Amino acid sequence: MLENLERIKQQFSDELSAVKSRDELEKIRVAFLGKKGLVTEELKNLRNLNAEEKKVAGMQVNMLKNEIEQAIVDYQKTLEEMEYQKQIESAERYDYSIPSEVEVGTLHPITIVQKKIEDIFKTMGFIIEDGLEIQTEYNNFEAVNIPKNHPARDMTDTYYLENGQLLKTHTSASQNTIMKKYGAPKPGEPLKVLFPGRCFRNENIDASHENTFFQLEGMMIGEDISISNLIYFMKALLTEVFQREVKVRLRPGFFPFVEPGFELDINCAICGGEGCPTCKHSGWVELLPCGMIHPNVLSMGGIDPDKYTGFAFGLGLTRLAMMKYNIKDIRLFNSGNLKQLRQFTK
Repeated sequence: MLENLERIKQQFSDELSAVKSRDELEKIRVAFLGKKGLVTEELKNLRNLNAEEKKVAGMQVNMLKNEIEQAIVDYQKTLEEMEYQKQIESAERYDYSIPSEVEVGTLHPITIVQKKIEDIFKTMGFIIEDGLEIQTEYNNFEAVNIPKNHPARDMTDTYYLENGQLLKTHTSASQNTIMKKYGAPKPGEPLKVLFPGRCFRNENIDASHENTFFQLEGMMIGEDISISNLIYFMKALLTEVFQREVKVRLRPGFFPFVEPGFELDINCAICGGEGCPTCKHSGWVELLPCGMIHPNVLSMGGIDPDKYTGFAFGLGLTRLAMMKYNIKDIRLFNSGNLKQLRQFTK
């Protein structure tokens, strides 16, 4: 039997060296290791030997089988490398010095403005958080002090889903979740969070309104936070975004989640304050509702309103982008008109 094994080993080596393809390699595998292969037949012949001979011969047959199996695996890799090399050699050559006509893409103007604001607030120690677009009715309304009978909860304003949830109508829907995530601020370390997001409202579409728009909300909670802190951050924001002095006005405003509440309006950049369809001929554009966080909102977020105060602001990213780039119609942002959108780069 040992002589047969040596003969099979030599025969395998000779035939393997002549293999040029995977099909040929498979035929050799079957010829030696298949059900009727040479090595398989030797394994069957072990039953004709006595116990002592079977022990020695069995070891030799298994060693040969393992050697052949490993040789086939190694040769398979060699064939793959050879085929890959042939593909490289036969591949069409390209002249990489030829100028490409492919146009480089650009970021959406709203994305550019959002990233700019995020960078500004990061330098002031703010954490950037994401908010879910699908929210519970509690997070969108009750948690921000909007009672059941409030007009904002009317079906004509909000997109409700069949499962009882809704498409968030404002970024404030993330306030409760964020407060519970970070908890009460540490002494001397106020909680400062910025959370941009896409919002949805069932509104009549015109030059200054869309049913899909983008907001960016920020809040700061700590000990002795006041309106002066709010005004400081708003001035810093607008100066950095517009890179110039911007005419603004601050007027009282009512929002259930802040007390007191304010409306920060920006002088319309489209008409320079003279009046146009974008600003509804008022010369001003509502940009930034803000105020001190209502004690009820802090309590529902697990923060003691007797110990902590905070401010919150909701910035209309879509409208800010309109003012920054002098875009007259808000509908351009969702138009898919790449020719117009790609002109905005910074």
